[in-house]
Amino acid sequence: MNLKTSGKLYYLLIGWTLYLGWGSVSLAANQGNGRVSMQGSIIDTACAIDMVSRYQVIEVMTLPLGQIMRDGRGAKVPLGIRLVNCTLTPSKPGQPDWSSFVVTFDGLSTRGNLFGIGGGAEGIGIEIADANGVVAIPGVPMPAGKLKEGSIQLDYTLSLVGNKDTLRPGNYQASVRFKLDYF
Repeated sequence: MNLKTSGKLYYLLIGWTLYLGWGSVSLAANQGNGRVSMQGSIIDTACAIDMVSRYQVIEVMTLPLGQIMRDGRGAKVPLGIRLVNCTLTPSKPGQPDWSSFVVTFDGLSTRGNLFGIGGGAEGIGIEIADANGVVAIPGVPMPAGKLKEGSIQLDYTLSLVGNKDTLRPGNYQASVRFKLDYF
């Protein structure tokens, strides 16, 4: 390496060091700033749905095709919905107090009143049942529950169930919505 080339490299490195040094100073000047964004809604309802319960991703273990052929279903997986800040008094005067609620699950449907799936797997659907074993039918309200002040935990189970179509292995996914109505 000749001195002329190494001198240019040296000046180039000094130039970059000064440039990066000035950048660090300007970054340090902005280190005390920040921003917080917030969004939400205020609704006239008996209860709020706990944020953890609103959007859930439930991972189901890999299921051998033979288990569905033998047992007709996979293992039960828990699903919980927590209602918080429940009140029995509506905000509008003169209306009767809230006393009950119904949950409706909705999504794709398949044979056997099961929730449908997407993907390569075939011959299965998703069954949702409440703590009493009552099975949800897509788009049909579940039996009414009693409201109480404070918090309410609603427990359900999900199961993969054969829907009487030909079973085919593959990946699957499903999206099920739920809504609550109070009266």
